Amino acid sequence: MVPHIGVDESGKGDYFGYLVVAAVYVDDKNEDLLKKMNVRDSKMITDMKIIEMDKKIRKICKYDIVKISPEKYNVIYKKFKSLNKLLAWGHARAIENMLEKVNCDLVITDKFGEERFLKDTLFEKGKKVKIIQKVRAEDDTAVAAASIIARAEFLKTLRQLGRDVGYVLPKGATHVEPAAKQLVEKHGKEILDKVAKVHFKITKRLNT
Repeated sequence: MVPHIGVDESGKGDYFGYLVVAAVYVDDKNEDLLKKMNVRDSKMITDMKIIEMDKKIRKICKYDIVKISPEKYNVIYKKFKSLNKLLAWGHARAIENMLEKVNCDLVITDKFGEERFLKDTLFEKGKKVKIIQKVRAEDDTAVAAASIIARAEFLKTLRQLGRDVGYVLPKGATHVEPAAKQLVEKHGKEILDKVAKVHFKITKRLNT
């Protein structure tokens, strides 16, 4: 196995909460440990197990986390007008940060949109390494580990946001409209900029 960095994100499909991008460095030694832990795509793991595995991964792997708060997300989204470009920025930032911590020539990341989005956004160090973007990249151990760290961080920040506004913020985007409506009734429409990704169609429905 060639030592490499895996990158994945969490929160892009959730109306409430942060967008989190994580990068994890894996070599022969820690890959064996990760496989013994049955590290796999976070979408196949319960929240409780994700939090547990996250702690172990952080102890055995070098990693980096880029957290984009809803407020920052909404500002950047207005600038890029594209989720894929925003994702590319987050991935590029995580890759660059990780390359400051480890000497590595290979990065594997889940494919989102056109490959040029990420390639055009890479920073100085990221432009010098080989980047592989592929569908179902979570089959790779490093990407799977990154998906777990990203999801764990998303869950933690979602809970904290909920505490800040005095409301348990639900995950996902299909059944969250009642919660959004109650928040707006209690705090006004401005609250959504602080806790939600306002380009989702839910926001438009609340404003009509």
